[in-house]
Amino acid sequence: MGQKRALVVDDSKSARVILSRMLEKYDIEVDMAESAEQAIEYLKHDRPDAIFMDHLMPGMDGLQAVQAIKGNPQTATIPIMMYTSQEGELYVGQARALGAMGVLPKQVRPVDVSKVLYELHLLPDRRDLAEPALVPVEIGPNGASPRPAATGNQPQDLGRRIEAAIKQQSVDLRRFVVASLDSLAARLSAELLRPVPSSGPVPEPVPPPRPPTWPWMLSLAAVCILAGLCALVWVSTRDDLAKTRAELASLESAQSQLKQSDDRLSDTVKDLSAALASSAATTQSAAGAGAAAAGLPLSESVPYGELPFDHSRLDVLREVLSKLEAQGFRGVVRVISTPGIFCLSGNATDGFTPAPAALPASKCDLVGNPFDDSLSGQQRQSIAFANLVAGVRQRTGGAITVIFENAAAPRAAAPYPPRNEALTAGEWNRAAAANNRVEFTAEPAPAPPPPAPASSQSAAAPGP
Repeated sequence: MGQKRALVVDDSKSARVILSRMLEKYDIEVDMAESAEQAIEYLKHDRPDAIFMDHLMPGMDGLQAVQAIKGNPQTATIPIMMYTSQEGELYVGQARALGAMGVLPKQVRPVDVSKVLYELHLLPDRRDLAEPALVPVEIGPNGASPRPAATGNQPQDLGRRIEAAIKQQSVDLRRFVVASLDSLAARLSAELLRPVPSSGPVPEPVPPPRPPTWPWMLSLAAVCILAGLCALVWVSTRDDLAKTRAELASLESAQSQLKQSDDRLSDTVKDLSAALASSAATTQSAAGAGAAAAGLPLSESVPYGELPFDHSRLDVLREVLSKLEAQGFRGVVRVISTPGIFCLSGNATDGFTPAPAALPASKCDLVGNPFDDSLSGQQRQSIAFANLVAGVRQRTGGAITVIFENAAAPRAAAPYPPRNEALTAGEWNRAAAANNRVEFTAEPAPAPPPPAPASSQSAAAPGP
């Protein structure tokens, strides 16, 4: 079976690399595209065995790309798997309805990749889905060989490993001695019991020869040597264990001192944080008091047909900025325009004006605020308004910033009367005039972040 090939389509380079690395572990050749348009261009001259398609991409999204690929008879048979963070039964059903085989999550595990590859028939036989557990390692001092990562209780583990090694070595030596003695005894027994071939008349029995004593002497010497080696290993191991215990006690003492230093440092940081928070609160309180002294927040009504940021609103803003500047205020002054909804008479060609007060509200030609709707952001303020704001920003060096905003939705300061047959245009427009307004508010700038405590940079752990 030839090598399989897959196409990964994703606008995220990291996502493409992660999935391609996983697929290459299964000996699958991977091509990549960073957009749906690039993938469709690729399919004009190449036919992969499977496609992994992202959902959210600039231009054509993943579902549109699936629909286009499945709608082309030349590419309709290529299996497609969505590779996206989208989830839920509704999304999976929508993807499958357009022709995708399923959804592979971005937080992908190796077992998920294996299952998907079997569904796409990209693997020839069933493999074990279980992945070996990964053990964190550290690179040794010379960078040559990895070793397990150190843990906080390394001295205790070292002591237990040494004791286990001593016990295992004693057992191995005992087994070696017993096996040697058994082998020697079996060989001697076989030599003593071997029959002597006879020819001619049977000679008179002679006493058996006395067995040599050298094998026993050799065995005794071997046992003595092994005993000496065991004693030497035990003494050496005992000394190492004693040194390890002493080092462990030293480490525990150093750890206790380090914990005490850390506690003292934490207390110092808490004290500094409390002092800085108190200072920031004092600064914010002073800024808030400055805004309150300037009369903020306040509201100024705007007659129908006037620019929101002009006329009397200009005088109000000039007075507010003068007071804030005199008090050393630092922050943002927001000027928010809120349109009212008027009962109007007229038409789109000649324009609209507020309807006569006695006219029934049901007879209004238009209920709304076409004048405010026709204004862009720059058209809402006069040149004098813009010059005032620029002058304050220049004088204060940017300490006071003025921001103009248009309310996203009408906010009624005065409730509109309920509509009925007796309602007149005058009653309705009184509420509209109250709601057609400009609001002035001030937001003090946040206090600058405190510098890092010097003690946290100079504190050092005591030596062992």
